[in-house]
Amino acid sequence: MYKLIFALACVAHAAAAQAAEPSPLVDFRSKESIARLNRSTDKVDFFHLVNQFEAQENRADCGPTTAVIVLNTLRDENPQIEKPRDPSAFPSEYARLLPPGMNPVSARYTQRAFFDDKMAKVKTREEFYGKPKSAGAKPDPGLQLRQLDGILKENGLDVQLRVADEKLSDETIRKELIENLKNENDYVIVNYFRPALGQKGGGHISPLGAYDSESDSFLILDVNATEHPWVWAPAKALIAAMRAKDTIESRGYLLVREGIKGGK
Repeated sequence: MYKLIFALACVAHAAAAQAAEPSPLVDFRSKESIARLNRSTDKVDFFHLVNQFEAQENRADCGPTTAVIVLNTLRDENPQIEKPRDPSAFPSEYARLLPPGMNPVSARYTQRAFFDDKMAKVKTREEFYGKPKSAGAKPDPGLQLRQLDGILKENGLDVQLRVADEKLSDETIRKELIENLKNENDYVIVNYFRPALGQKGGGHISPLGAYDSESDSFLILDVNATEHPWVWAPAKALIAAMRAKDTIESRGYLLVREGIKGGK
């Protein structure tokens, strides 16, 4: 038997990073947030992502939830790419009441259906929830950024992995994030350490929605809607939070676009 590990708010991993000074986060529901979104010129991703946004169903699922939001955003309007149908979305005992040949389950990515054969090639469901990979090994719950990168690639996406270590300058990170947010059909997924932003919790994964140059801040579309609102985070603080150490390396971000020919 192994113990299921749900530590902290969406623990992507037990972090070895040091706590940092609280940063001035701006709640998305505030008047200041409205002003930032209105004046932002780098926000095209926001309007696509919010149409597919959903909150994580448990504290471990920030990675899968972020992944399905991005997958649905890229593929929702593309019938040529086959999408999964979650069998748990409709009670099987009522299938006899449906017209012949009708499938009541929408073809879309879901948090439950995300744990499929593609994911298992990188990390099994059991390992995700805390089962050691081998006897004597330490549990590795949740998803490291490199693992999420591999799973998205197994799903056919074009992903660029950026580990926020000393080789990557703050200016390069800021420039890449902004460039992505001003262009359609590509998205940014960030992996950061909450305490570095003055938040409670541990490691977390969510998509970015916009950038405001006047305040030099990024809008984090936090998938843990139960405990954390969306916030505007100062660029410097977000970058520091992405530089925090995860299990084997620094955290960072993914630049994601469709990788299947004929897709967006």
